[in-house]
Amino acid sequence: MRFYEYEAKALFARHGTPLLKGRVARSATEAAEIARDLAVPVVLKSQVLTGGRMKAGGVKFADTPAEAEAAARAILALEIKGQKPRGVLVEERAPVASEYFAAVTWDGRRKLPVLVFSDMGGIDIEQVAEQHPEHVGQVHVSTLLPFTPYKAKEAIAAVGVSGEDLNRLTPIVATLVEIFLRYDLTLAEINPLGKTRDGRFLVLDGHVDLEGDARDKHATLLQELGIGKEETREARPPTAFEVKGAQIDASDHRGVAGNVREFDGDLGLVIGAGGGSLTLFDAIRRHGGRPANYCEIGGNPSVRKACELTKLILSKPGVKKIAVMMNVVSNTRVDIVARGVIKGCVEAGRNPAETIAIFRIPGAWEDDGFTILRKYGVEYCDRTVSMYEAAGRAVGKMKA
Repeated sequence: MRFYEYEAKALFARHGTPLLKGRVARSATEAAEIARDLAVPVVLKSQVLTGGRMKAGGVKFADTPAEAEAAARAILALEIKGQKPRGVLVEERAPVASEYFAAVTWDGRRKLPVLVFSDMGGIDIEQVAEQHPEHVGQVHVSTLLPFTPYKAKEAIAAVGVSGEDLNRLTPIVATLVEIFLRYDLTLAEINPLGKTRDGRFLVLDGHVDLEGDARDKHATLLQELGIGKEETREARPPTAFEVKGAQIDASDHRGVAGNVREFDGDLGLVIGAGGGSLTLFDAIRRHGGRPANYCEIGGNPSVRKACELTKLILSKPGVKKIAVMMNVVSNTRVDIVARGVIKGCVEAGRNPAETIAIFRIPGAWEDDGFTILRKYGVEYCDRTVSMYEAAGRAVGKMKA
């Protein structure tokens, strides 16, 4: 899940990272009050969960409270990549002499965190790496051995930074790595990390992504930052549909019926089996289908949980049918999922035989599950039919 900039900076502040003074405004009037309190020229930044704010007009500068109010009003009315801002971050404006980039993320090939540093901040690091690779330093970090600031110094020195700048940058970058490791992040980024004309180093912008499975572990932190349990953020805020899906999953400790994501198609999906759910989603699209949602079901959810997930998907405007598919299961009872989705169809006022395009969940208690499906006239298939073929059958039903 992704943090807003002001939340990322609040996390950084807990660990002594040097930041500019400022607060989040929810209205233009509040932005003017913050600018008046700061009593210096300010920068105002739209709080959205996507990049490209500067190019879209979501970052403005103001010298007076009146200018700040006008700028905030314009920003709050501006959608960036379909997102409305949650607020406007109003911060003092610093006289920046140079900009750096620092980030920690996960290297899938090495299966280790990697620290990336560049003395060309403020622009896309991918562009710097492609056009100026000598300006990018990388150091992998062990997940077993204790982290030491020397690793951060290595990455910074790799691009030619030395002397007093190296010594001042090292603790900031080292703290970024420690934050990444401590909070189970998938990304901790400062871009730009600015050096002012008087030699100070300040975090001008920050980005943080938290591993979704670590939410419960860091529930206290999220609560203190004001991040609700129902907020399943990625590159955008959650929709009402997705919030409801999270609530259904949280309503019962048994199994999983969550990770709901909304799309604009007409075929609802009740799918599971970890990577199998991604495979099934892609298979639907490969066959020409239009998924209405992504979700994950498994781990032996209750009948009620499967029922409520089904009803949620069927409540989405434009959904004509649902496909219920998983890989071969051992810890999820086929009969329970069958009961749940059929019950969901009935309570939604739908005929299960006409609504369920395909049911493909072979495994534990499958004979009992198939008996239930036959009773209601639902088409099903066993493990002799591949997931890809089952997805094709579901799409075929939609086109019939």
